[in-house]
Amino acid sequence: MSKEALAKDIVAAVGGEDNVASLYHCMTRLRFKLNSGSKFDKAKIEALDGVVSAVVSNGQYQVVIGNAVSTVYDAIMENHDIKGESAYVEQDDSGKSNNVIAKLFNVMSGIITPVVPTLAGSGMLKALLVILTTYFGLSAESSTYLILNAASNAVFYFFPLALAVSAAKVYRVNTFVALAIMGALMEPNFTGLINEIGDVVSFAGIPVVLMRYNGQIIPAILAIWMFSYIEKFLKKYIPSVIQMFAVPMISLLVMVPLTAILIGPFGVYVGNGIASFIDFMSNTSGLLTGALIGGGWTFLVMFGVHWGIVPAMLQNLSNTGFDTIRPPVANATFAQAGVAMGVFLKAKDKKLKSLALSSMLPALLAGITEPIVYGLSVKYKRPMIAALIGGTVGGAFAGAMNTTVMAYVFPALTTLPAFMTDTFAYYIISITIAFVLTTILTYVFGFDEGDSAEKDTTAQAPVKGERVTIHSPLKGQTLPLAKVNDHAFSTEAMGKGIAIVPEDGKVYAPFNGTIATLFPTNHAIGIISDEGVELLIHIGIDTVKLNGEHFTAHIEQGQKVKQGQLILEVDIAAVKQAGYETTTPVIITNTKDFTDIIETDQANVAKSDVILTSVTL
Repeated sequence: MSKEALAKDIVAAVGGEDNVASLYHCMTRLRFKLNSGSKFDKAKIEALDGVVSAVVSNGQYQVVIGNAVSTVYDAIMENHDIKGESAYVEQDDSGKSNNVIAKLFNVMSGIITPVVPTLAGSGMLKALLVILTTYFGLSAESSTYLILNAASNAVFYFFPLALAVSAAKVYRVNTFVALAIMGALMEPNFTGLINEIGDVVSFAGIPVVLMRYNGQIIPAILAIWMFSYIEKFLKKYIPSVIQMFAVPMISLLVMVPLTAILIGPFGVYVGNGIASFIDFMSNTSGLLTGALIGGGWTFLVMFGVHWGIVPAMLQNLSNTGFDTIRPPVANATFAQAGVAMGVFLKAKDKKLKSLALSSMLPALLAGITEPIVYGLSVKYKRPMIAALIGGTVGGAFAGAMNTTVMAYVFPALTTLPAFMTDTFAYYIISITIAFVLTTILTYVFGFDEGDSAEKDTTAQAPVKGERVTIHSPLKGQTLPLAKVNDHAFSTEAMGKGIAIVPEDGKVYAPFNGTIATLFPTNHAIGIISDEGVELLIHIGIDTVKLNGEHFTAHIEQGQKVKQGQLILEVDIAAVKQAGYETTTPVIITNTKDFTDIIETDQANVAKSDVILTSVTL
């Protein structure tokens, strides 16, 4: 499939360009912000050739592509009227999530992600200089070295400025005012006041503890976060005719002293405290710390919470010139590469072998593991256990030997120079352990190629002349789809069916079949009957925004179910109290496979009642 065709199909499967509020991409995946999450067709997206997986995480709708993500992104932006974002942009008030932790990690991701490529490039340049001076005789006193060293150090020295620009885009404030706020603390008049760190001077009678802010992370993020409120306040009360100069002037007048007096020192102390805590953990039990990081990193990335740890790595590099977190992280990467190698050696299916080999190369050469994680580890389950063991053992060794890295890079064979500190040999041993052990365990544990998500969700095609009855999954009052308060359902764009206004929160299997899709938020379930009917049960309208709160699933994706089996429970009263409709559309998504779909004429139904009958002539 061409990238243009894939882009078109992806946009259609997320609800069309009108449903896309904005779109950006990271190293491997498209990240959609949607107006209505109910239109995100996970099963349809994952069936597309060129898509590794579809993920709903922290309120984002993600389509995992792999190395070709930028090409697909460009194809979408060229052929569709969709707003692009360089990173995460904070939601409008109308779309705010109640999940503060999820929002925090999304913000951190949005601020740091744009800077990561420059960090990685600068880090590799720094590692190259080490090789040139150690093995090729380049003098550290030469002008050539000094110029290249300036190039490798610039992003780290001026990191607060880079973060100020990135944070300004996330918080939607004036980029150049944000840059000036942090730039003032690195300007010679300010730095000239410092004889020693911690010296105290006065600003209008208020004591100012002097700090050096080059390389600092937290002060910049906190300062621009506070500036976002100041700017919003000023724009609200200052007349528009003088806003052009008045807002920047007052912002600088307030924020520079406030940052120097309070925000900056607080941020420095917090950053140093985090770095000291990590150093304490490494020195107290490097083995345990490394084991937890090596074994758990993949899961942190899957849920998007790894961004809470990335600032700690950067702070370590800024404070000491090396970091002890990244080496155990590398073991998680090489463990996933071991999964791909194990699958390649074990698999009988040629297509699966090809997938394993093609996904292993990006992991080994670029540190990109998403195609392996979602295409192999999660899909086949037992390889994930193998990776957990391999990453844990390798990470434990790296932690026990206090292995270090001199720059922030993606762990891969191509970035080995960044790990060429005095613990380089230990690093090589640790990633070898992770890769080899995981390869062996994946081969030994095996995996059922017949249990793949693709085969699990593939039922026999509808048989001509056959009638398939669909029982009600809920007790409640029936309602025509035309009266559902959602355009995608009311227009039958997603298929024909019926809606139910539930009396209680028990949801039952409407027929014998397989759970094809269970949304991470548990608000929607896709089921395929043994006869080939593809059914969507969508509990409530826009309830995806509840992030799974009030929903309890009793089944998992890929599980076989019997008609009348309890598959999910929802607290109907709590959902209503949260301000959401509980009307539940029950849709036959492969409507085109049937010549007729007959709806019940009963006003009230229970789980034993037939609500739909599909007919193929």
